[in-house]
Amino acid sequence: MRPNIVSEAGLQTRLGQWWEGIPFLTSAVVGVCATIYVVCLLAGYDSFYEVCFLPSAVISKFQVYRIFTAILFHGSLLHVLFNMMALVPLGSELERIMGSVRLLYIIILLATTNALLHLLIALLVAYNPIHPFEYLMHECAIGFSGILFSMIVIETSLSGQQYRSVFGLFNVPAKWYAWILLVVFQLVMSNVSLLGHLCGILSGFAYSYGLFNFLIPGPSFYSKIEASSLLSTCVRRPKFILCTGGNPSASIPTYTSQGTASSGLFSGNLWRNLSSWIPQREASPQATQDSHVFPGRGRTLGSGAGPRLSDARRTINNTVAAGAESPVHHQDYVASEDEIQKLVSMGFERTQVEVALAAADGDINVAVEILSQQG
Repeated sequence: MRPNIVSEAGLQTRLGQWWEGIPFLTSAVVGVCATIYVVCLLAGYDSFYEVCFLPSAVISKFQVYRIFTAILFHGSLLHVLFNMMALVPLGSELERIMGSVRLLYIIILLATTNALLHLLIALLVAYNPIHPFEYLMHECAIGFSGILFSMIVIETSLSGQQYRSVFGLFNVPAKWYAWILLVVFQLVMSNVSLLGHLCGILSGFAYSYGLFNFLIPGPSFYSKIEASSLLSTCVRRPKFILCTGGNPSASIPTYTSQGTASSGLFSGNLWRNLSSWIPQREASPQATQDSHVFPGRGRTLGSGAGPRLSDARRTINNTVAAGAESPVHHQDYVASEDEIQKLVSMGFERTQVEVALAAADGDINVAVEILSQQG
């Protein structure tokens, strides 16, 4: 009996460490979706037709609440399990870059734009003069997967990688990655909402190309929310990641090369991704400093990247104070317009973005951290 007790305790400890490693908002979304599913299961509730996104109900009865209830409810155990397994790596990575409050705002924005696109396409198909097709108006879409497809597009854009691996089986160009996943899921899974996933991809690209910039507030907006007394309990939690300043214990995702697949659920070797969710022994500070690019590891704030970020912050302060209005050259690096737009779409000012990219030698993740530290 002794070995079993030891094994059970070890598993509980590792699961606890894994859960503690998931940032605040991502773990909250997982908890809410899982709780809703369990409550529905215990209560015998299966009237998902009342909470799903149904274009005809939104139009005729103005049931706009469906925009948000649809992403929180799931139809089966596999449905909620698969979506939450995909959310953990994707949400964690984006939350460490954006911060908890900013990511919550982005999720709400994406849920709204996904629903509007879904509604618009359903109306165009149903009432087109050539061949009306009303099926989409009565299609009931439910689950978090539409948001996940938006996250996949955004994370792929921020990573700057040229290729992505689909389940570790084959590589595809990054720009086609989300579209390949859309086709694969449609072919191998039943009862999948093609329109829901498609709208998620379209919203993700719209965000990545800066089409939602006018809807995204600046850092001061998030700072005011974080300073609110209503969130004081949440902000004090170690898993909460501030939009300005960041969490000292958080890790910034890094990438070893342009052609390497990232660590999302749908990329790389599937077993490697699953095993990566289990906490591993932390590398010693000396081992972390041995590698300049930290291959395969997150970069901990205040460690090896500390001097670089401090110098970059000094550069931003000096340049912005001088009223710089043109791209800044740092070590012969000039930021491209695509890189600038990716960060501007996250709510940062263009001048600071140009300086941060130059100071970070084009490393978008480091530039994001520099900008976040500026507040």
